[in-house]
Amino acid sequence: RKCGAVRMAQAEADVPATSLFGADRRLCSADVLSPLEVRARIEVAVLNFLATLSSPSSPAIPVLPLISRKSTNCSLRSGLLSDVSSVYLSYAFCKRSLMRENDAKAFVRVWKVMEMCYKILGEGKLVTQRELFYKLLSDSPKYFSCQRHVNQTIQDVVSLLRCTRQSLGIMASSRGALIGRLVLHEPEEEHIDCSILGPSGHAITGDLNQLSRLNLSSDARYLILVEKDAIFQRLAEDRLYNQLPCILITAKGYPDIATRFILHRLSQTFPNMPIFALVDWNPAGLSILCTYKYGSISMGLESYRYGIPLDDQSMIKPIFQNGINEILQFQLAM
Repeated sequence: RKCGAVRMAQAEADVPATSLFGADRRLCSADVLSPLEVRARIEVAVLNFLATLSSPSSPAIPVLPLISRKSTNCSLRSGLLSDVSSVYLSYAFCKRSLMRENDAKAFVRVWKVMEMCYKILGEGKLVTQRELFYKLLSDSPKYFSCQRHVNQTIQDVVSLLRCTRQSLGIMASSRGALIGRLVLHEPEEEHIDCSILGPSGHAITGDLNQLSRLNLSSDARYLILVEKDAIFQRLAEDRLYNQLPCILITAKGYPDIATRFILHRLSQTFPNMPIFALVDWNPAGLSILCTYKYGSISMGLESYRYGIPLDDQSMIKPIFQNGINEILQFQLAM
């Protein structure tokens, strides 16, 4: 294994850093895998751990090599055939070690979460991060005393196994909603016409597999991303989409994965539909806007699945008193 790792490192070093292939070699991402493939990767991780531990020549407790999620290992990538940019992580590693005092519990947590995911995948189920926390709190209260421990460990497992959270059987907890000139159709299910719903709109499911199966149809000309739920509901009550052919979507604050995923799907399905973002013109609002556009460093391995095109500055609007009027003026100018 060591010889293979050395040869791979030498091969990467032989590729010029400035070449297209060099850039691709540095880009690291999480794979979308089937339950069988994820369980196989967990089994390989366990076997490698046991092999190192029981080595007759030099037995040792192995460290866990994780893709680093620090800003120093982060950059932006731009698509060759699209204007979508996203955060990506390079092949720089950090380690979880049982022998380091600050890492010991985090090291054990990784194995506990992998064990739980292995069981969940074997049962063919999905759980939310909150459900997973309660399961782990019941099973291992010494290691999981708060939700933050679970959230961080899930990212560690994603970094170790190089697979998405959904592949691990962990479903996004969605709070997002959408409404307007959009019809949703899941195979063998009824159509959902989002233009005839109440002001709360259609609740976005956290199951990304279900979202990926949706057939989307729309005659809208604009997609309006709204930061605040109160603004979203007011625009929905006023039936803005009947005056201005649009789709309204909100995550009710900081963007969750499911809302980012359906927004990415909408941008891919309707590539000529401009996207307006109505957010507060302050650091928090710009942070939300950048998360929608580029993704986040903590989820840098998966950001390529959620990025949206917001490159044209005329498409980005802060929320203020006459924000909708500016969109109407943009429509008249087209």
